[in-house]
Amino acid sequence: MKKFFQNQVSHDLFITVGLLLLTTLLTLFLFFFVSDNPTNIALFYIISIITVARCTDGYFYGISASLFSIIFINYFFAYPYFCIDFSLSDYPFTFVCMLSLSSITSAITTNLKQQKEILVLHEKQLIEAEKEKMRANLLRAISHDLRTPLTSILGSISSLEANNEESLRFDESRTLIHNIHDDAGWLLNMVENLLSVTKIQTGASQLNTLPELVDEVVAESVTRLKKRIPDVEIEVKIPSEILMIPMDAMLIEQVLINLLENAITHSLSPKPVQLIVENQPETVCFCVIDYGIGLPEEHLEHIFDGTYSDGASSDVRKGMGIGLSICKTIITAHHGTMDARNHAEGAEFSFTLPKEESYA
Repeated sequence: MKKFFQNQVSHDLFITVGLLLLTTLLTLFLFFFVSDNPTNIALFYIISIITVARCTDGYFYGISASLFSIIFINYFFAYPYFCIDFSLSDYPFTFVCMLSLSSITSAITTNLKQQKEILVLHEKQLIEAEKEKMRANLLRAISHDLRTPLTSILGSISSLEANNEESLRFDESRTLIHNIHDDAGWLLNMVENLLSVTKIQTGASQLNTLPELVDEVVAESVTRLKKRIPDVEIEVKIPSEILMIPMDAMLIEQVLINLLENAITHSLSPKPVQLIVENQPETVCFCVIDYGIGLPEEHLEHIFDGTYSDGASSDVRKGMGIGLSICKTIITAHHGTMDARNHAEGAEFSFTLPKEESYA
């Protein structure tokens, strides 16, 4: 605290002395080489006083600047030059005017700074409150989504333990083991996504953005998804021209996989899911469209905050809220936008990525 105060005092003194010296040098040059009109001199010092009051804390430096300005004007620019003469008839009036100006300016600027600090503090409080709300929603969504696969895994293991090889057929054992493997893989994927998002939100990891070919990222996403869901049908439409945009390819692949898997799992439709890429003037748009039951209209506004649930029992189906919250965080970190809407025959999720690097 003491060091901060000393640094602030040094800063304010430097500003005050520096501006007064600069103003004096400039006015000396103007007075003796350009124009000897004393009105111009006073205006320059008034500007200097206002600047000092604006750039320093409290009233002291602005008032001090006004006092020294009056002394400098008297010494350098009033006859007889280079001599202080307090007997000048207009000196008290000039002194009172400049002192009043400095006091008023200091009061206004100090009040503005205090108001700005209050606004900044209020904004920080709002951001912290929003973060706390998001953390609560995230924890609630995580607990919901973890319970479903864990319940399934425990149930399958209990079935294997409760039955010996004679009472449990090979195909039944294989099905239970497959379910355990599937749920464990889903849990691993979710944990990896959560770790990626946590690093982004805490600043522990910077986005590894490099120019990437859009068609390669899309192809890799579809390939990875088909390894997990071999029978899935996805119709991909990509522009014929080469599109290369800055992105963290692994994170964007995770977003595409999450959106495609949600569309396949929650649409309850046998129709293929569409993945459409559109080349727009300043962005590239990725759309995932399904032809199923759609999304509840009342949930669209909050669908990306981690609280969305499709109403199914948590012990029957995995939720999708946490995945959408992860997707939103990743796209926002890329300075992109994300949206969800219903169309005539189902639901559509879309996000955009800027074509130019914009992570200043």
